[in-house]
Amino acid sequence: MKNIMNERLSISKSYPLKARFYDYEHFTYPWHFHPEYEIIYIQESTGVRFVGNSKEKFREGDVFLIGTNLPHYLKSDEIFHAGDAQLRVKGAIIQFEKEFMHHSIAYYPHFIKIKHLLDESKQGIYFPAGCSPQLIKLLKTIPLETGIDQITSFLQLLKEMSEITSRQIISTSDAIIDIIHDASRIDKIISYLNKNYNRPIDLYEISSFAAMNRTAFCRFFKRKTGKSFKNYILEMRIGYACKLLLIDDINISQISLECGFDTISYFNKTFKKNTGYTPTEYRKMMLTG
Repeated sequence: MKNIMNERLSISKSYPLKARFYDYEHFTYPWHFHPEYEIIYIQESTGVRFVGNSKEKFREGDVFLIGTNLPHYLKSDEIFHAGDAQLRVKGAIIQFEKEFMHHSIAYYPHFIKIKHLLDESKQGIYFPAGCSPQLIKLLKTIPLETGIDQITSFLQLLKEMSEITSRQIISTSDAIIDIIHDASRIDKIISYLNKNYNRPIDLYEISSFAAMNRTAFCRFFKRKTGKSFKNYILEMRIGYACKLLLIDDINISQISLECGFDTISYFNKTFKKNTGYTPTEYRKMMLTG
């Protein structure tokens, strides 16, 4: 079932671009990576961003360009977990596939600045709040567009990003070395968890996989991800459930099993504790607006 669902959720050759607004109580996606490029606009919210080997605060108005397979996650400040209905996490997310206009960007001189931009995104790029009103205007427009209008606006967005001189690289220049050496271990762990989090997996199994004793593993994992192993697995399952709930022909019992929960009652209780909504309420809110 999981392979079919992932296929349905992925960006396809027919739709190489996916753009949407988001409106949450707080960010729920765990530390993860994916083959698509991702642009994240923070319209409302504050918290901490983890990108590659970087950990920094984020605030309203910030924009990030995350390169392919670059580990990242956003953690909302604690105030957004307090249940205040007036505090929301809002913005826009655009994902586009690695092969989007690959030949043109790689070989045509017209796209040289965009090529440099995408090369830089391997370490993540930060666009400070207020750096470009046009950038924000495009980010607010693209999710509302379709077809060729969306594609042309998106090219304008990449052009604008490539010309912003105040943009900053997020991860340090040795991030790749970190991810291959110290973080090669965390990448392998995360990759393993990405493939196995929807089944029972205990501390003994994952620490053995990492070739560490359990105490050392717990310290290492918390230092690299900012979360305990138990909470990380739980958030992965909730994050995946949030994706599956956007598919209205998959019933909640199926989603509960697919995400690794023993019972639907435990799934409902855990989902509400982490998101503030029951799965049914979340699906209705996301699908009907």
